[in-house]
Amino acid sequence: MKTALIIASLLMATFVIYLFILGAMSRNGKAPGLIEGSLARCPDKPNCVCSEYDKDTRHYITPIAIPEHGAAHLLSDIKNTIIDMGGIIQAETDQYLAASFSSDLFGFVDDFEVRIDSSRHVIHMRSASRVGTSDLGVNRKRAEAIGKRMAIQIMETRS
Repeated sequence: MKTALIIASLLMATFVIYLFILGAMSRNGKAPGLIEGSLARCPDKPNCVCSEYDKDTRHYITPIAIPEHGAAHLLSDIKNTIIDMGGIIQAETDQYLAASFSSDLFGFVDDFEVRIDSSRHVIHMRSASRVGTSDLGVNRKRAEAIGKRMAIQIMETRS
């Protein structure tokens, strides 16, 4: 019984150390950025969502609808929302924004990107973990939360 407890404790300690190492590894890197003018596709892992590719139903998330006119301030609003939610802005242009979010315990870094598609009147989003396979749905929840906040702000602006 004592041997089993020691083995279980060693396995648990090894797993926790592994998670800290993965967290440290995720701090190296950056968002993939735009690829031929679009957000990068999600890899074949469940820890990514993207609104750019509706045929990829496993990773698809609904983009944020924007009004035909008056979208100039939206990137600034998204930037403020990201900062309010604990994100750090990494890169920014007039049509694109990249940010990172870190988990509290192990320091896992996730990338969050947005691209304004003025021709389709939407803001595309991509949220993905840099390492690992599972994110326990964190990236989808984050993208949905940002989308809901932006939809409310857009509705309030129209009023």
